[in-house]
Amino acid sequence: MKYEIKELPEVRVAYLRYKGPFGPAVGEFWKEVFTPWQKAFGLVGKVTYGVAQDDPRTTPAAECRYDACVEVSADYPIQPPAKETHLPAGRYAVAPFEGTGADVSAAWGEFFGQLQAEGKAAEGVCFERYPADYAMDPATGVFTAELCIPVKA
Repeated sequence: MKYEIKELPEVRVAYLRYKGPFGPAVGEFWKEVFTPWQKAFGLVGKVTYGVAQDDPRTTPAAECRYDACVEVSADYPIQPPAKETHLPAGRYAVAPFEGTGADVSAAWGEFFGQLQAEGKAAEGVCFERYPADYAMDPATGVFTAELCIPVKA
């Protein structure tokens, strides 16, 4: 998998948490819960992020946590049900992704495996980054994102 090493800045985000099995249900969470919330609070047209908090290989499916996030300014007043967190600044391997929700898990597995084999993977928060003009092809379900994994200095 092709990737670039990039220094990414810290980002303040508002997020809503999904809990349950990864896969199609995460896409439904974005569509049915996160996107309507994002629209209601005037947060459309901003960079969004998906952050898996658990490794589905070691965490029971029902306990897996995933945060759907949107970038907000330092003075944006985050209100419940949203919560605040910061994605840490650092050195990341960033790989382009194009596919459907069903393809994301395999892409993550390939990317992690490659970085581990190269001895570059580091501990830290991994995330999907979606552009401010994010769109999914309604006919095919195909979308683009960047997969971001912390790497050693």
